[in-house]
Amino acid sequence: MTSYTVLLSFVLIGLLSAHASPRLVSKSRNFRLYSKADWLGEPATWSRPLNQPVPYVVLHHTYIPAACFTMADCAAKMRSMQRYHNSLGWGDIGYNFCVGSEGGAYEGRGFDIEGIHASIANRHSIGICLIGDWRVETPTAVQLETTKALIAEGVKLGKISPNYKLIGHDQVSATECPGTAFTAEFSTWKNYAPGKPTFPADVPVVPAATA
Repeated sequence: MTSYTVLLSFVLIGLLSAHASPRLVSKSRNFRLYSKADWLGEPATWSRPLNQPVPYVVLHHTYIPAACFTMADCAAKMRSMQRYHNSLGWGDIGYNFCVGSEGGAYEGRGFDIEGIHASIANRHSIGICLIGDWRVETPTAVQLETTKALIAEGVKLGKISPNYKLIGHDQVSATECPGTAFTAEFSTWKNYAPGKPTFPADVPVVPAATA
């Protein structure tokens, strides 16, 4: 590793530390929510408002990249996903939010903007992705609790319907996402809706990845 690379790493860590300030923890929120600016994301080049409150929450896993256990690592993986999704022409990271194994929630498109994550479900849902491969292993306890708290926050803010239906990506698209182990866990949660949902095909569908 060159001295320039080492210096650049310290600068990046410093920038992330400066953004990861106590203001991220609201007095009314029991989890850490990092904004797109906090993880040094690029501004969106495509967006469309969601009709709220949305009736669905769609859960995902990344598969790749792997799980992250520090804010710096999770932020780097958010940037990596955003670059890849931008290369597909999506105009931003596809997910509304992601959650790391250290318990941090990371804003993608947020509660107000339509994501590109689950085909026709995009217009009717908030997409939350747990960073990691959850086919065999289960997400960490704090990662699961943050996911529940993030959904509850969306309901509290009027962004998600109180009677929302909780589904996995594989209930909408032909995919292994969100992973067998994770599905076994969240299928026991409140508002889980088994089976394949139906959505009105009244708007053009922006395709989402099936990985």
